Amino acid sequence: MSVLDFFKGKQYKEERDTIQQKLQDLESKLTPEIWDNIKLQESTSQLKKEYEELQKQIEAAKNEYLHGKKYLEEQIKEKKALIVQLDDEILVQEFGLYTPRYEIATALGYKEVLQSIRTKQKEMIKSKTAVTGSTNWTVDGNASKGKKMVSDTQKLLLRAFNSECDEIISKVKYSNYDASKKKIEKSVETISKLGTIMSISITPAYKDLKLQELCLVFEYQMKKQEEKEEQREIREQMREAAKLQKEIEAQRKKIEKEQFHYQTAYTKICEQLENDSSNQEYIKKKEELEAHLSEIDKSLRDIDYREANQRAGYVYIISNIGSFGENVYKIGMTRRLDPQDRVDELGDASVPFKFDVHAMIFSDDAPALEAELHRAFSDRKLNMVNQRREFFNVSLDEIKDVVQKNFDKTVEFIDVPDAEQYRISLKMKEASQNDII
Repeated sequence: MSVLDFFKGKQYKEERDTIQQKLQDLESKLTPEIWDNIKLQESTSQLKKEYEELQKQIEAAKNEYLHGKKYLEEQIKEKKALIVQLDDEILVQEFGLYTPRYEIATALGYKEVLQSIRTKQKEMIKSKTAVTGSTNWTVDGNASKGKKMVSDTQKLLLRAFNSECDEIISKVKYSNYDASKKKIEKSVETISKLGTIMSISITPAYKDLKLQELCLVFEYQMKKQEEKEEQREIREQMREAAKLQKEIEAQRKKIEKEQFHYQTAYTKICEQLENDSSNQEYIKKKEELEAHLSEIDKSLRDIDYREANQRAGYVYIISNIGSFGENVYKIGMTRRLDPQDRVDELGDASVPFKFDVHAMIFSDDAPALEAELHRAFSDRKLNMVNQRREFFNVSLDEIKDVVQKNFDKTVEFIDVPDAEQYRISLKMKEASQNDII
């Protein structure tokens, strides 16, 4: 160390000591109140810094909240738009009541109109009016390449739209018609977003044709099902008519056989009476045979009447509480000679228990009587769509009232159904549960 450095260091030390002494002198002169004020200023300064830091954090949190809110709102909007893609179980609970738009008389008529709509779609694709697109694009400064690029993109997006529509339309049914319509509209929006840069979008006219196709396919399916039900009913009526004719022929054959037997006996007894006209046993036997032959003649007339009168038959009122519960009745009609045969057929393997008969009403115009009863309870049908389903949610007293007031007061009703197998089944289940306990 040089002498100069030594003296400089000594000088700095002296100055420092002087300053510290002055500081101590000043501090000694400070009162407690001044010290408290200094501490308060320091605390205030610290709190101000903390406040400014909190303000920054609050602002950051606010910005984050607004950003998150905007993101969530966008997500909610997207999810609402995509709600049409929920599974069928949820859609079934929310579908609306469909109102037919075309009401064409036959399935063939629907098919023809549907073909016309599809032809119009092909014409729009061919004339390049199904989809829009910008014509101002260039690729490497080449307008032709730009035009080709737009054209290729149009074809690609149109193909994607058509494929999605085909998939949607092929699966349309009553429970998802509204959702299917929304899916097509959503697909149009998606195509427009994908083609925004080139101004590519599905034209309203082409979209409308797709929606018409959806509607037509749906109504076509409904009409086919309706015609299928009609054909099924016609076949059922033909089977019933064939069974009736077979029953009539068998019954006539049986009665004619009895008639021949009794007529032979009657002829024989008449010959015996010619030889012994006062024989009381022969006379009594003759009277018995005449009564039998009279009953047989009546039976033959009844058979002839049933064969000639195509509307004569029985209207039956039956229930099946084991299958459908209380206060559900089927009101139907049969022309069979023994109507119980028809009731027994209804209680086949398609239901777990047999039907019970509450009333069997013979009528010269059974279809008219059945139709009147159906009209009386038209708003109480279980199946409001298929009018051929003859089940009604009514009480037996209501049915009695309509029958006795308007048709026949002497009709007898069985109030309490046997429901034998159902009641035994309940007892068996009850016994089984008690055994387990």
